[in-house]
Amino acid sequence: MQKNIISTDQAPQAIGTYSQAVHVTGGSTVYLSGQIPLVPETMEMVEGDISAQIHQVFKNLSAVCKASGGSLNDIVKLNIYLTELNNFAIVNEIMSQYFDQPYPARAAVGINELPKYARVEMDGVMVIKEGSYSF
Repeated sequence: MQKNIISTDQAPQAIGTYSQAVHVTGGSTVYLSGQIPLVPETMEMVEGDISAQIHQVFKNLSAVCKASGGSLNDIVKLNIYLTELNNFAIVNEIMSQYFDQPYPARAAVGINELPKYARVEMDGVMVIKEGSYSF
């Protein structure tokens, strides 16, 4: 699998932990469902502030990536849903702890409400090497 980062000065430069676009050759595509900050062992929301919720979402996404034969760094497109867009800077800061460059393409959307009153949800698309997972 080869990830090629697309960047042009004809569009706004990335202002955070993302790339303008990612082109992938080879590999298998895995579509990751939305994850909210539920603790898997209890199925209850993680306790704490928005930072704790963001960390839990990345841990949940990481677990699904691993079960799929990949890692967070195999995500090529990440969608972030926030009930308060002013938490976007916190997402960028925490995301840099979980991802290495080159960063995935990304969107951040402000929404009114999430399941179980979560403050953040993320889903994405991951590309893994062919044969990394046997179904």
